[in-house]
Amino acid sequence: MTGVMAVSGGTASGKSTLAEALSLQCPESVALIHLDDYYVPAHDPLRGVWTVSADGHAVLDWNHPGSIDETAVAHAIDAALLRPGVLLVVVEGLFALSLPSVVRRAAWRVYVDTPDDIRLARKILRKIEMQRQDPRLSLRNYLQTGRDRHAAHVAPSRAAADLVVDGTASEAEMLTAVMPLIGQTLAPAPSRARGVRGVTRTPGVPVFAL
Repeated sequence: MTGVMAVSGGTASGKSTLAEALSLQCPESVALIHLDDYYVPAHDPLRGVWTVSADGHAVLDWNHPGSIDETAVAHAIDAALLRPGVLLVVVEGLFALSLPSVVRRAAWRVYVDTPDDIRLARKILRKIEMQRQDPRLSLRNYLQTGRDRHAAHVAPSRAAADLVVDGTASEAEMLTAVMPLIGQTLAPAPSRARGVRGVTRTPGVPVFAL
């Protein structure tokens, strides 16, 4: 039976790393949904929650759950559950343990916990490397709204988690930590236990697709 696992955590906590590692372990059995793909259109001022960035521009508030198109998320999860061969749907994002449409579908809830200073450093490095963004803008946005939004909308969802994973651990260690939750869901039927191909192994991690 197909199940849903919700993976939440603060910005740059490691939740995407964990979710994508699971998908790579079982590419034919795991469907991955990134909540970052379901924000309302940034050009539509009538939807979502808006704020003023540190540089004075009105922008969609990426750190508020009200900026996610929750209906679209629900449809994506339901469609993934019906895909042939899919045994696990992993929904990852800041609000995976906050959005009702995700929480009520999730059989397992995981929170990736990483200290604020490490998350901030990771985010700034990512902004510099990927967007060439001035780190001063990242820091100002964090102090202006990011920190408070995390405290209000993300950190409290830790209490709803079935499992809290250390976001400073290695990818292999995070994978091993979630296996007691989902191992049986991804275990193949005995008749299919041999001859499975196309699985990428991570050293030191049980191959639960074989």
